[in-house]
Amino acid sequence: MNELYAPPFGPAYWAGLVLLAVARGLDFLSTWIATPGLVLEANPIMRRLGWRGGIALNALVCLAAATAPFVAVLVSVMSVLVAGRNFQGAWMSRTMGEYEYRDHLMAQFRRANKWLVLGCVWTQALLYVAVGGAVTALTGDLLAQAVGWGIVGFGLAIAVHSTHYYRRVKHVLSDEERVLQSGGPR
Repeated sequence: MNELYAPPFGPAYWAGLVLLAVARGLDFLSTWIATPGLVLEANPIMRRLGWRGGIALNALVCLAAATAPFVAVLVSVMSVLVAGRNFQGAWMSRTMGEYEYRDHLMAQFRRANKWLVLGCVWTQALLYVAVGGAVTALTGDLLAQAVGWGIVGFGLAIAVHSTHYYRRVKHVLSDEERVLQSGGPR
């Protein structure tokens, strides 16, 4: 499976499709466990599409990506790493409830220094990008490079989605504070 293209319905295509289906399925499962109402979903596209739209889009992506083993491995690596990150906090959001967990996060964001939050997020992202970049740079094997690029993609996804989520929460907090300072809704 070290080719750039896998003809549809050949053995490499089916292997890539199974790999993608399992990896994307784990991402969906971990998201559903963490936030069944998508209240905590950081990806604005997924939030907008909802579960049905997201499943339909991902099915199409899997069918297409399976024709390119490099892409199938890259997307699968990113998906499994995202699922792992989702599972890390899923127990807390399920125990507290989505809205309560979001409120807890908002309270912590309200207390935290902006640069501490973003510095930690971006450092985490940079560490993943560095590892993925090293894997990519140190090998000539196409599938090993796909794994490296998948790790890089995960690091970039952390930076982009976490920053977006933080900005969205801070925007909500500033709106709430303006309403409170003005004496409440009129």
